[in-house]
Amino acid sequence: MRNGKLRHRIRLESPIKEQDSATGEDVITGYQELATVWASFEPLSARDLVAAQAAKSQVTARIVTRYREGLSATMRAVYRGQVYSVHGVLPDPKSGREYVTLPVSEGVRNG
Repeated sequence: MRNGKLRHRIRLESPIKEQDSATGEDVITGYQELATVWASFEPLSARDLVAAQAAKSQVTARIVTRYREGLSATMRAVYRGQVYSVHGVLPDPKSGREYVTLPVSEGVRNG
């Protein structure tokens, strides 16, 4: 991945979970910063969504950044003050360790 494409600062945050004393269920009580990374932020066009056969998909953008351990779909990304839910961590097709693609949508999901 060329450095010039990684021109956006994205904050990656992981959930803080606590166990609910009444139900025993894990509940997200907040988020903590995992890292601030240089990345490419690409809003998806309607054309991209139709080509992916996902006309009703909630995925609104893709973030591409260098590979790093510990990324998961439970995280969220913050870009220009907007919060995005991460829907997956897709490794690059060659080595799986050069970069990752994070499909994201606006807003925070519950749980």
